[in-house]
Amino acid sequence: MSRQAGPAAAGRNRRPSTIIIGAGPAGLSAAWRLVASQAPVKVFEAHPTLVGGISRTEVFQGYGIDIGGHRFFSKSRTVEDFWTELLGDDLIEVQRSSSILYNGRFLSYPLRPVEALLGLGIQEAAQCGLSFAKVRLSRRRELKTFEDWVQYQFGEHLYELFFKTYTEKVWGISCKQISADWAAQRIQRLSLGKLILATLTRSLRDPKDGAVIKTLVDRFRYPRRGPGMLWEACARRVREQGGAVELGTRVLALEHDATTGQWHVTTERGGERQTHRADQIISTAPMTELLGMLRPQASEKALAAARHLRYRDFLIVALILKERGLLRQQWVYVHDPGIKIGRIQNFKAWSPEMVPDPEYCCYGLEHFCNEGDETWRLSDADMIAQASRELRKILPVRDGDIVGGHVIRQKKAYPVYDPDYGKHVAVIRQYLEERHAGLHVVGRNGMHRYNNQDHSVMTGFLCAENILEGRTKFDVWRVNEDASYLEEGSAGGGNDGLWPREAPGRLVPMPIAAHGSPSP
Repeated sequence: MSRQAGPAAAGRNRRPSTIIIGAGPAGLSAAWRLVASQAPVKVFEAHPTLVGGISRTEVFQGYGIDIGGHRFFSKSRTVEDFWTELLGDDLIEVQRSSSILYNGRFLSYPLRPVEALLGLGIQEAAQCGLSFAKVRLSRRRELKTFEDWVQYQFGEHLYELFFKTYTEKVWGISCKQISADWAAQRIQRLSLGKLILATLTRSLRDPKDGAVIKTLVDRFRYPRRGPGMLWEACARRVREQGGAVELGTRVLALEHDATTGQWHVTTERGGERQTHRADQIISTAPMTELLGMLRPQASEKALAAARHLRYRDFLIVALILKERGLLRQQWVYVHDPGIKIGRIQNFKAWSPEMVPDPEYCCYGLEHFCNEGDETWRLSDADMIAQASRELRKILPVRDGDIVGGHVIRQKKAYPVYDPDYGKHVAVIRQYLEERHAGLHVVGRNGMHRYNNQDHSVMTGFLCAENILEGRTKFDVWRVNEDASYLEEGSAGGGNDGLWPREAPGRLVPMPIAAHGSPSP
């Protein structure tokens, strides 16, 4: 979080004006909180028609397409209440149904011991148990990489079967090149022992402290017409309260005026450039892009750090098929290295209203790739044909079942957690804090952190609170740090007393001033 500037100089009689770059979950959540306090807000979104960022809902021939799949579940009551206020009964409750495609068979995920035993065979299952016992009985080594972390939690054999292939398909690099930070955030509080206990007892809570193991959550909420429905409602609420949300608008340059304490922001929309002024800037843009906007140019040290940050891009092929009941799950992880599809979504299973005609269904075949690689460069027609061929290897799709297809490409979908990412982010963060007062970064790409949607919402809320306070009251960087915020249900485990409970299993941030001496 950067130092504050602008509001103090403006005096306490008016709210600081804020420009927000990006109308995704973090940006819109910040805008919603600011306009609720009568603070002037403008949100600039590059997408020409949709808000929500990666959480938007694309529509093809009336079929809703969720870019990546978004469960609406949070351990923060603040976030849950925010979602409820925006959509109310339009948030439906969904029973989770997800699987792993292993060796031609669908195994429920989370794994069910009996089913897994039948699917793996007694010999494979025994090897999983033995390898887990071996790693737990041996001396624990430092967990630096994703491979280290998962092998310690599940054993080497289960790691090879269910984690290695899929993870390397997602990221395009070896598990030895992925930081353990990513595993700690994405496979929260989970180990083989807890997984077996949860499936045997049907308990989703950690036996040590009763906190919900988020990875195993079996029920969640979902907007009737996809996640974009919620963010459209949020944008509408921001506008109704006097804020601006401008689509098709790209931010080109940011320049801070030391004399007035204000920012000058240059935007482009429909070929026309405009300059806007604001006391504060909130950016959800990728760090690499943000540094390129700054005028004068960012330091070479910061630019060099940005050049080392990596991203994974994403491509989804939505296929419309005749409904024959081939897939009931919401999503399926495809581990087979010979199939390029990484995951299959069944949008009808998320919500029936994602599909306009009950005689049909729509599957989203997700591909993880890099911009400019072979997969990314394929034409839409070739991509649809390839995905259709691969789907036939997985499901008994008949000739004539597939009646339409659509391709969506998403750049910078996932910030990569390579071993050095933290060092480079720290350099950029220090530069922004020291040189650019009143510039704040939030959200997944803004912070180069693989946040869940609820984490991004909370970074937006806390950043807005800091702006309204005129000081850094909350440390936004503690959200989801080392899986200790929202993912952890205990006050211990690395929280240092900074996050008190809202209710059992829920954590909320405390002001920085209260660290070590909590407020009453």
